[in-house]
Amino acid sequence: LNVTEEKFVLDTLAGCTEYKSILDVVVNAFYVQDGRYCPISERNLYIVICYVATFQLEEIGLQHFSRIVKSLDTAKMQQFLRFFFNDLHLNTWIKDEWSHFYDSVYVKENLIDPLLRWQPKVQQLIEKLTDKLSNRSTTVKTSRVTQPKEFNLTVPKPRAIPPPSPAPLPVLPKRQPVPPSIYKPPKERKQLEEIKAKNIQKAKVSIRFLICVCKGDPFSLPVQGTILTGRETDPFLPRYLEVVWESVFTQYFEELTKQPQDLIQIDNIPIKLNTAAILREGALYQRKLEEELKRVENLQQGAGDPSEFLEWQKQMRGKDLEEQLAEIECRRLQGKLSYEEAVLAHQNVTQENKKKACLLREEKAELMHLYAEKRLQEQKEMKELVEQVMEGHKNVKQVKAKIQEYKQQIVQQVCEESGELLRQALEEKEEENRKRYELIQQIRAIESTPSIRHKFVDLTETSGHGLFGEMSVVELRERLALLKEAQKAAEEEKRDQIIHEKQAKEQLILDKLDQISQFRAELGRAAAFKQEEKKKSQSGERPMKDERILNLQKKIAEKTMERKKQAGLL
Repeated sequence: LNVTEEKFVLDTLAGCTEYKSILDVVVNAFYVQDGRYCPISERNLYIVICYVATFQLEEIGLQHFSRIVKSLDTAKMQQFLRFFFNDLHLNTWIKDEWSHFYDSVYVKENLIDPLLRWQPKVQQLIEKLTDKLSNRSTTVKTSRVTQPKEFNLTVPKPRAIPPPSPAPLPVLPKRQPVPPSIYKPPKERKQLEEIKAKNIQKAKVSIRFLICVCKGDPFSLPVQGTILTGRETDPFLPRYLEVVWESVFTQYFEELTKQPQDLIQIDNIPIKLNTAAILREGALYQRKLEEELKRVENLQQGAGDPSEFLEWQKQMRGKDLEEQLAEIECRRLQGKLSYEEAVLAHQNVTQENKKKACLLREEKAELMHLYAEKRLQEQKEMKELVEQVMEGHKNVKQVKAKIQEYKQQIVQQVCEESGELLRQALEEKEEENRKRYELIQQIRAIESTPSIRHKFVDLTETSGHGLFGEMSVVELRERLALLKEAQKAAEEEKRDQIIHEKQAKEQLILDKLDQISQFRAELGRAAAFKQEEKKKSQSGERPMKDERILNLQKKIAEKTMERKKQAGLL
């Protein structure tokens, strides 16, 4: 090749490698639609034609491009160019697929528009190829006769003795299915909801009654189910006072609906407990009762009341909790601050990576150029080596013919020897089978003779071995019957004892249940009283923010503004 042709080949090879992604889109679609019956080995041919038509058609001109196309297979080029230079394909899916790899404006201006400008002239080239196909005479190729070759079979290895079959795996017993009651909601939840709805309805009636009393007309009670709209007027009560009263009682009604379910009276709801839970809870309440009695006795004897110490301890725990919450908030804000700093660092690293990528692309272009030169040199060396090998093959054919004749003589001798050995083995096998048949006939004749095997047994007599506990079968049966009767009587006695113990245990559990219900009622009232006091004490408190939290929030705001500015510049 001269310098111009060599430069064109190298540029084409580098361009096909660089724009492989967008060229594969067109070639893959061609194989799916119009080129279903084209061989896959011609894929590189279509890639080169697609690259030349897209990127180098302006440079080389239509005349040079037509010369390249006409030098190839006419039917294949006509089919591919008709598919690629289709207006519908270029303006729809090809443009959309190429926009995934490059900017849509770049694709339209530098790739699609040049192809559409060249489309009328390329269409004339496609029509010339079509006319050439229609006027071309079909030539029938003579098929070459297949020459059979002998198989190079390997000698099979002797089969190994199969290992013994493993022991059967034990079958696990079938598990019982999960009862369907597990997936159903409990009845107690439904009863709690009904009680909650009744309490809310009672609260509504009481609120409406108080509103009517405050308006000055306690006898005009609203009917159950009406809505508080504030439309009723009273000449003795100003309008703004009506609105204030209604807002106050509406807020009270919302707080009432938000009360936890622990304050609802659930004394009449049955709760299922097992025996262990009942005894455990009964022992707990009994222990608490003993501690309370001991504390009262100590107070009567002059011991001090630890309530002041408990109050001080409660306050100190509250302060510790506030400090812990402030510390947690500081940690959260510090984590957010570190996140903002990490985003800024990531943006800086991205800019550095872009610079490195530009340098790598330049190095890659140089390496591709060197690789193309090395590849052309290797192809020349391979052609010379192939010529040398073909000359050596001509001398090898004569040697192969002599070896084939020698192998045929050896095979003929081996066949004769194996036939003689097979005849001797058959004679020995027939003699062995004849002797075996005679032996089987003798055994069957011995087995066919009748023999007397009956023996009369008297169940009342002993076996006569001279043992101490020797007895007859009848005596053994009588003793077994007596043992069964004694065992049955012992089982009945044990069953009665178990029933008495079970009744005593049930009575104990009932007593424990009564005691548990009393303790639960007292604990519920005490919990409600404590919760009301807690709400009153917490109503006037306001959370104070720590100075560290405020400083961290300011830093986070500054870092966020800096990150947004840098993102805008990028």
